[in-house]
Amino acid sequence: MERKSLITLLWITLGSSLFFFLFFSDQKNFEGFVYNFLISAMYSFGMGISNGVLNDYLNKRFSWVDQTKRRTILGIVLTVILNVILVYLFNYINFVLIQGAADSTQFFSGRYNFANWFMINFALMISAFLHAKGFMEELKKNTKKEVVEQKLIAKSANAQFESLKNQLDPHFLFNSLNVLTALIDENPEQAQKFTTSMSKIYRYVLEQKDKEMVHVEDEVEFAEIYCNLLKTRFEDSVNFIFDINTDDLQRFVVPLSLQLLLENCIKHNFATSNKPLNIRIFTEGKFLCIENNLQHREQLKESAGIGLANIVQRYALLTKENVFIEKSEASFKVKIPILIEKYTQTMTTYTPQPTENIAYERAVKRVKELKGFYGNLISYCIVIPFLIIINLITSPKELWFYWPMLGWGIGLAAHAMNTFAIGKNWEEKKIREIMNNQK
Repeated sequence: MERKSLITLLWITLGSSLFFFLFFSDQKNFEGFVYNFLISAMYSFGMGISNGVLNDYLNKRFSWVDQTKRRTILGIVLTVILNVILVYLFNYINFVLIQGAADSTQFFSGRYNFANWFMINFALMISAFLHAKGFMEELKKNTKKEVVEQKLIAKSANAQFESLKNQLDPHFLFNSLNVLTALIDENPEQAQKFTTSMSKIYRYVLEQKDKEMVHVEDEVEFAEIYCNLLKTRFEDSVNFIFDINTDDLQRFVVPLSLQLLLENCIKHNFATSNKPLNIRIFTEGKFLCIENNLQHREQLKESAGIGLANIVQRYALLTKENVFIEKSEASFKVKIPILIEKYTQTMTTYTPQPTENIAYERAVKRVKELKGFYGNLISYCIVIPFLIIINLITSPKELWFYWPMLGWGIGLAAHAMNTFAIGKNWEEKKIREIMNNQK
């Protein structure tokens, strides 16, 4: 056991020995106090350490969080068995071996049944407090661990998302400069127009690259301007067809997705006037699609793989909807999801501030529940023994303490069931059933 627990047991021993020395001891001297102290120490340390060892063993074998029912049932059964054995053992040592007030036959004949019963109930109340304390500590550790894990997930996902977005700026600039370089040799006048248009396009890149999503309308307009630039270089070798459903224009896609996919079409296919590259941008259900006829060309150097992989990874961080790639002998098509809402449920999982707020609100609510239960339990453990002592001193023949102990005990048991989620599974199942019926 920890040092703090041993110090607590020492204080319990000191308090109980003083109580029995002042009110029940006939020897009001130092020897009488030492005698009461040693007897109290036997009960306090013997039962406290034994229950502590049992509690630690159960905590190691059965998690309060993952195996709540099994941990609760085993805790109750083993605690009752252990405390019954310990009470009879220590009472036997006290009354038979130390005090010599009775022999073995008298001890087990029923004369000391009330003393044994009283000590068993008192021990069970203390054990219940220890088990509740262990549950609270385990809950705190698990809650803290979950909050830390959520923070790490949030930071990792946001860092990954920022990294993916930061690829777009240099990637677009690099590819545009390649187009410009080729165009300068072929048509200097068109190269000048291309440079002017590229500055406008690059402004859009700078404006949109830090956004998670943009309207389909904005992305299509940008793609049309970019296609005009490509048309400037390739002329009749490349054809572009736009067929966008107007109902989808105010929905959302990841920014620069069309531009990256258009680059892929140009990069991986050859285009000539005799065999033009036909690229079609259209909507199909809940997807925005880019389809081109396959005209493979040999790559002089290995591709960096930024374009399509970037889109797939960014969508994976924003939504559960998948990016689909369909390839046949004649065509190649990429389908990117059109999102109805700007912020999806998946994305909020990776936003640190809302996660912390929700975790904090749940923690505050849980702490209030636990404080209420522990306050009730501590009050019960203090008041009921006090009432028992008052009853035994004032009117030992009329035992009235049963009624407040029983009534309060039932209320405490119900409070414990509600606090420690015993029976919550039924509530959750019923809620899901009602929601499913409504759907």
